[in-house]
Amino acid sequence: MRIAGLISGTSVDGIDVAVVDIAEGVHLGKSLDVVATATVPYAPEIRAAILSVSNAATHTATIARLNFLLGELFAEALASAGVPLDTIELIGSHGQTIFHEGEPVEFLGRKIASTMQIGEAAVIAERTGIETIADFRPSDIAAGGTGAPLVPFLDYQLFRHPEHARIALNIGGIANITVIPADAKPDAVVAFDTGPGNMLMDAVAPPFDRDGERAREGHVNAALLERLLSDPYYHRAPPKACGREQYGDEFVRRTSLDIATATELTARTIALAIGRYPDTREVIASGGGTHNGYLMERISALVPARVTTSAEFGIGVDSKEAILFAVLAYETFHRRAGNLPSATGARKPMILGKVSRGTSSGSGA
Repeated sequence: MRIAGLISGTSVDGIDVAVVDIAEGVHLGKSLDVVATATVPYAPEIRAAILSVSNAATHTATIARLNFLLGELFAEALASAGVPLDTIELIGSHGQTIFHEGEPVEFLGRKIASTMQIGEAAVIAERTGIETIADFRPSDIAAGGTGAPLVPFLDYQLFRHPEHARIALNIGGIANITVIPADAKPDAVVAFDTGPGNMLMDAVAPPFDRDGERAREGHVNAALLERLLSDPYYHRAPPKACGREQYGDEFVRRTSLDIATATELTARTIALAIGRYPDTREVIASGGGTHNGYLMERISALVPARVTTSAEFGIGVDSKEAILFAVLAYETFHRRAGNLPSATGARKPMILGKVSRGTSSGSGA
């Protein structure tokens, strides 16, 4: 079955596309074939508009318009992968997260956890003519989970090893890890957000300190770093999740971060999380942060395990999350659960996502 996965992450830099073939009836880890990948950057005004509604005071009209506009852009992005649409049977779209609060908070007399992704799936389905599954996080939250991270479902399939423990590290806007003990069963997998990934570095050194050279030449504010590392979040046991709500513009203004300190905070909080699992033999990194040479050097220096990237295993560092949503769509299509309760804290495995039917009258992207 040929499936496309679409996602725009918390760094809000563009739309990642992956087209994969999955052979039905075969163990997923032996049947996943990546056909094509692509990334379509957002125009500056689109990125600014998304950031303006992400955990920010805004207008419902702006959110509604962006929801439908991103549906159009996601459909157009799929065409950039160069795979004929009539060969694709299903689309899984994460969309663009603009708010995520996986831990319940007091709201109008109730304890409520919530999440919101935009990028209207009905538009994607209509433009492409392909059935589209989207909105994957709410089902997990409804079952008492944090709604994130969802990538452990794929990490477990790709990286489980019969003899030694591994950790899959994803450095997007937020960094997260999937802990996979040797020869682990699914309920032994642990996963959680470690804290900031690229988000703070991008905010304090726009547009990007991609290779980390500005951080390498800077000086870490040791007093500020130690104060930030005292945040109880970093020392809490999982499951746990965070996002722009914790590390957005308000955090940057309040802390007066510089690029060297932001980079060191990212590396140290990742290392703190990995340090909980001293039996780890390998750390397999993916996400945009792997392009930051200085950040990767700092992580390697702080972590006793061997640090490598998913590219060593045939999975592009920029495409793993897009592949994930293709895989989750495949599971939903077959009426199978796509969350790992041991990772999200949900009470039970849940079938994820909502379906928008494609039609043969779709105009194509």
